[in-house]
Amino acid sequence: QVQLVESGGGLVQAGGSLRLVCAASGRMFSSYAMGWFRQAPGKEREFVAGVSWNGAMTNYADSVKGRFTISRDNDKNTGNLQMFSLKPEDTAVYFCAAANRGWPSKTRNEYDYWGQGTQVTVSS
Repeated sequence: QVQLVESGGGLVQAGGSLRLVCAASGRMFSSYAMGWFRQAPGKEREFVAGVSWNGAMTNYADSVKGRFTISRDNDKNTGNLQMFSLKPEDTAVYFCAAANRGWPSKTRNEYDYWGQGTQVTVSS
């Protein structure tokens, strides 16, 4: 069993930066792929970024490529999403997720555990 808690969301102006942290409990987290998804009001939850169990492989949605960086620290059981050059269209609730597989998927239903989410609001 893995439990996930996100933090670091908030209100930021366009062009600003935020760093989201996902704190995980459970010994198996270090062997799971981890992903970040987001959901804006009235929209489907969408993939943002993913990282493999050992941090060696990452993937990103085209909309955030070059602006966001995903990483993890298995010693601390945490995952991070560093967001730069934020845009109003990045406004959403951001969720971290863990998948009982080694390599990150872009598909929501391939993730087994989810956090409660943290709100990110980017003002123009």
